[in-house]
Amino acid sequence: MSYDFSGQTVLVTGGAHGFGRAIAGSFATRGATVFVCDVVEDELQKTLEIIGDACYGTIVDVTDRFAVDAWVQSALAQTGRVDVLVNNAGGVLGQVGRPLEEVTIQDWEAVVAVNQTAVFWASQAVARCMKEACQGRIINISSGAGLTISKTGIQAYATAKAGQIGLTRQLAHELGPYGITVNNVAPGFVLSNHATERQWKAYGPEGQADLLDGIALRRLGTPADIAHAVLFLASENAGWISGVVLPVDGGK
Repeated sequence: MSYDFSGQTVLVTGGAHGFGRAIAGSFATRGATVFVCDVVEDELQKTLEIIGDACYGTIVDVTDRFAVDAWVQSALAQTGRVDVLVNNAGGVLGQVGRPLEEVTIQDWEAVVAVNQTAVFWASQAVARCMKEACQGRIINISSGAGLTISKTGIQAYATAKAGQIGLTRQLAHELGPYGITVNNVAPGFVLSNHATERQWKAYGPEGQADLLDGIALRRLGTPADIAHAVLFLASENAGWISGVVLPVDGGK
């Protein structure tokens, strides 16, 4: 299945590495003008170097509503449209699993802010222009943790990703009458960044084997696997799909 996004404007949060870089590159190679944002400046610059002239990068803290809105407005000023928003930014922010009673207010709020609240801010920022165009795609990247539990044991992460899925369904019904679809991709275990690489190594040979045994296809995912799912949901082929959660996890 081939896709053509020529003339379209695509926004991707968390574009400095992993899923975000793969998603942005996949859209750019298919004709889209892509705007990425992140807080990791050196890695974001690397993304721009890899993808080339079709990609524009900005340092943005997605938990800052006003910074997100300014980023969206900047893209609109340059191309006059936003066709696709991919809410990819997230993660555990370097946290490790701890007993419930040891979790601080700051740690809880930080993880929820980047994995759930930021999705709301970015979706809010593109809603007006997508409504005016009577078309658009919003694709949120959650996690298998939002459907079951977090393998990291981080309570805020599992909670925020589950909340993000609920937000996806709610926005699908609110924005559907305007021709806007809102969907969610829930990745399984993918070696996509330093955090997941550390997690994988921490399992050791026995734990790694157990994890693979629980995957029907007996392999870990790649950022490209996630990008392929996003491309489908952003394409015309998914025009009557909205409010769904698509697990991309090798089969459970």
